[in-house]
Amino acid sequence: MSFIKKNYGWMLVALIGVLPIIPLLNLVTLNFSNGFSISLVEGTAGEGKSSLEMLYHISGEFAIRWMTAVLTCTPFFILFGVNNLFVRQAMGITAAVWSFIHFIIFIWAEGFAETFTEANYIAGFIAVLILIPLFFTSNRKAMKKLKKNWKKIQTYAYGAIILSLLHVILLEKTWLIYGIIVGLGFIIRLPFVKNKIFEFRK
Repeated sequence: MSFIKKNYGWMLVALIGVLPIIPLLNLVTLNFSNGFSISLVEGTAGEGKSSLEMLYHISGEFAIRWMTAVLTCTPFFILFGVNNLFVRQAMGITAAVWSFIHFIIFIWAEGFAETFTEANYIAGFIAVLILIPLFFTSNRKAMKKLKKNWKKIQTYAYGAIILSLLHVILLEKTWLIYGIIVGLGFIIRLPFVKNKIFEFRK
């Protein structure tokens, strides 16, 4: 019970992060009879979209949602004084995993060479590359080993979210709400705004 009390926050994040993978599994068939192969199941996606379009949509939406959520942690602390580093790490890992899933689906469907054919693909690819070191250092062991350098590495998340927003904007998808949330987060981080909020809270 003591373990659950100490770690229920990141465990809840992990559960919420994993659950949306279930609809993705309904869109594909895993075949182990002759080696290993994956095939799409058509006619199960709904919303007038193909299974591949739904895979893109679900994985991409959850990737950008979780990345946006991670960047709201600091503004949330400034506004309300609530902070949990390990919950934030769990959210960062979840964002990275969904981004990797999104990119893997793209590579599987289009091929790696297609990554460099359009500006929005390149922006998304660079964002994924940035998330790799963040993914492997979002844990307590990495914090102890890297010490002061750990925070420097984690600031790369800003570049990842900006590139991800650029990726979404160039695709002409619904991006405005994410842009507003991220923009407000950066405004709240400004020293004079942050100090005013701290003074108000006191």
